[in-house]
Amino acid sequence: MSDRSVSRRSVLQFASSAAVASLLPSEMLFASALSSHGLSLVPGDARLGALKDLDGYFPFTPSTSVEAWNVRKEFLLRQLKVACGLWPMPERPPIEATVHGRVERDDYTVDRVYFESSPGLLVTGSLYLPKNAVGKLPTILCPHGHWANGRFHDHGASIKHELASGGEQFEISGRHPLQARCVQLARMGCMVFLYDMLGYADGSSFTQPLAHGFAKQRPALSSPETWGLFSAQSELRSWNALGLQTWNSIRTVDWLTSRADCDANRIGVTGASGGGTQTFILAALDERITAAFPAVMVSTAMQGGCTCENASYLRVNTGNIEMAALIAPRPVAMSGADDWTVEIETKGLPQLKQHYAMLGVPENVDAKYFKFPHNYNQHSRMMMYNFFNRTLSLGINEIVERDFMPLAVADATVFDAEHPAPVKTEAAEVALLHALDAAQQKQIAALTPQDAGSLKEFRKVIGGALEAMIGRGLPPAESTHFEKPDESARNGFLEFKGVLSLKSQGEELPAVFLLPQNWNKQVVLWFDLAGKNRLFAADGQPNLQTSRLLKAGFAIGSADLYLTGDFTDNHEPVAQMPVVKNPREFAGFTLGYNHPLFAQRVHDVLTCLSSAKYHEQKPAKVHLVGVNGAGVIVAAACAVAGNAVSSIAVDTVGFRFESITEIRDVNLLPGAVKYGDVPAILALCSPTKIAVAGETASSVGLMKSAYTATGAMNDFLPTSDDDSAIVDWLLKQA
Repeated sequence: MSDRSVSRRSVLQFASSAAVASLLPSEMLFASALSSHGLSLVPGDARLGALKDLDGYFPFTPSTSVEAWNVRKEFLLRQLKVACGLWPMPERPPIEATVHGRVERDDYTVDRVYFESSPGLLVTGSLYLPKNAVGKLPTILCPHGHWANGRFHDHGASIKHELASGGEQFEISGRHPLQARCVQLARMGCMVFLYDMLGYADGSSFTQPLAHGFAKQRPALSSPETWGLFSAQSELRSWNALGLQTWNSIRTVDWLTSRADCDANRIGVTGASGGGTQTFILAALDERITAAFPAVMVSTAMQGGCTCENASYLRVNTGNIEMAALIAPRPVAMSGADDWTVEIETKGLPQLKQHYAMLGVPENVDAKYFKFPHNYNQHSRMMMYNFFNRTLSLGINEIVERDFMPLAVADATVFDAEHPAPVKTEAAEVALLHALDAAQQKQIAALTPQDAGSLKEFRKVIGGALEAMIGRGLPPAESTHFEKPDESARNGFLEFKGVLSLKSQGEELPAVFLLPQNWNKQVVLWFDLAGKNRLFAADGQPNLQTSRLLKAGFAIGSADLYLTGDFTDNHEPVAQMPVVKNPREFAGFTLGYNHPLFAQRVHDVLTCLSSAKYHEQKPAKVHLVGVNGAGVIVAAACAVAGNAVSSIAVDTVGFRFESITEIRDVNLLPGAVKYGDVPAILALCSPTKIAVAGETASSVGLMKSAYTATGAMNDFLPTSDDDSAIVDWLLKQA
């Protein structure tokens, strides 16, 4: 180690120069202690606390203006679509439905229906129609939720309690509440489609235990060649149960609105519990929905406990109340019960009222708590009937729910000898997912930029997806802090050690900055998964490549990215991504509420970039470097940072997200394979000057296409153990 016993006076004299002032971040906050060896810092980072999970608290803070809400809404809708695997929307050819086996009742009929939402992915259900109806009918979708046997649900013996408690008036309606609402709505003049969730009742393509009860990863179905639902590969390609069910709902709207007897201007949707989740997600994404009634689901508390109600990115920095707000200004009403929705009238509804009032339609939102256990009983149904009577202009003067003759399973099932049910096997699951993925990859490949126009669309779709996946852009000016740094005058440069903070997020990065006496007004931010100490040799002096940059006049900064360096006891990067305390091995239970570790490390690079870019002395250039596992992280930061980066040099070491097979892999970034993997991230760096090691022109053809479209500089460098090729390239940028 060098002698650092310099006088305080000499340090202050050095620090008073304009060059020193131009390196220091504009604001300072330091809340960490230096360890005995001088370079180790223990951050007080908020991310080191407990991860958020589905049982957290999810309040909604309404926007203060329509303009602010429109910005927030655009990002939220994109985040929701990325989470569901629906950004961009898949192709939607006309639906060819099989409708058969009509059952006649006194004042309504029930048809059996099935169709493919995508090749091999089935929608199955019961279509209720008012008898002798003429003209176009108001139409209501009914996703059912997690009631036993789904569309075939029968409360059975528990109806005695429902009747005794006053929750139900009729035994038949109480035993068959799903059928009850469909019958009553048909009697009110509506076309109603009660359809299956994945695996329930006739719901095919996947089994119910898989789609809703998945708990243990299947190594045999986790390779890049052979993968199934809930695997790391399905996450990387954005295939999940929530998205598949949402797609089925969207395609159901496609089918219903294609019918001659459907009034496309009066479309409602209602479901309870998990069906409530489907209700507000469909209504948020599909503006063809006129009005929505999610029952016993929307709250600031538990957000949905099933694998089909969760997906990576879904509720990062948001929750079910805000998702319901996305439906505005269209009408929405909600029921609560003695469950997680018990406080809906005091937590959630007031904020939604404020939100709807801001949009000029305070009367379009309502919620009511009913003192019964989790249900969609007669009281909730009556609220729903009156809601649709008003919002769909049904014109019913007095609504009275009457008893009815329920359908037996044999009368409701869509499959019979003439319409055989498809098999549900692991082989069928894999074949379906791979076929869906092939179509998706074809759609994404068509976005490969060829010129300025196609590059703009590539940025909109692929860049828009990456923005949602990373979840954050470049922090604004004056948002970073570097307080009370440890200052040392070295041989020809100053060394500052401290914690760089992003106060708005409670994030703190152990960081070091080196400022040469002959500063050339350029900054190199160097990132390495081994941490900031990689700037130095074993003796504490700058290593050879650091010394070369300092000698050339570059200021150099580095930080320990999250869970590397001083974030860990052994100063080694963590081996696995942290997960929530849920025994079920589903990535969505963690990444539906928390940023992926990869994204968090990208955030850290962006924090450092903001600190340098927006310093009051305005450095002329800021260069990014990523090596030793940090290359793709740095590239992702550049891709979402706009024009903040002057040049970027990264060593990808040939890494591809497609190689990941474990859901706790530290580099798991759901959607990364779908949206073009590493080559797409590199392409999104265009037109920033770039040098890439670990790749060839053929291995990143997508990047070459993007750079050709902009005419920007791009180079390929040989990988070197000491990163000399990268420094050689940087010196040419001075």
